[in-house]
Amino acid sequence: MIINKAEKVNFLSTEESSVVDSTSVPKVENKKSFDVVSAFNNDPFVGHLSTPITTSNITKTYLSLLPAYKAGMSPLLRGINIGFVHGYFLLGPFVQLGPLRASQVATFVGFVSTLSLIIILTTCLLIYGFVTFSKAKDEESEPNALNILSSKGWNQFTSGFIVGGFGGTSIAYIGLKLISFNLTPF
Repeated sequence: MIINKAEKVNFLSTEESSVVDSTSVPKVENKKSFDVVSAFNNDPFVGHLSTPITTSNITKTYLSLLPAYKAGMSPLLRGINIGFVHGYFLLGPFVQLGPLRASQVATFVGFVSTLSLIIILTTCLLIYGFVTFSKAKDEESEPNALNILSSKGWNQFTSGFIVGGFGGTSIAYIGLKLISFNLTPF
């Protein structure tokens, strides 16, 4: 008596198994069809779906040009690039949406708030790197293609992030102080 038929059936095979008895579901013809959403590389155990967006060459090219994935960049330079963009674009919401937006000190308060957020984000990066990458793991593991995934690389990335964040925030602050924007329509 077979208690568990699943142990005897090869579910990934398209061939009919001899263990399946006459009470099983009749075999459906296996037609090759085009699926818009399918399993990545036809492997359902990967946990990623292939869609026209995720597998297009445009998406792959765009992602490969981002500083986090660009080949040949040091972790320090990656951190400076990513931190600069974060610092530059985080100043605007603090200036325009902050509680002192209608005052004369809105730009300065937004500048200080952005620097504070960059410090908080850098602290989070430090904590993540301390927990994830330990010295013992680095010595045991083999060098990988993305050199940011080690304790030394992550520390360089974090150092670059805070320098780039302060630089991006400073450039945006100076730009806002030098250029006057009149946002009233009349």
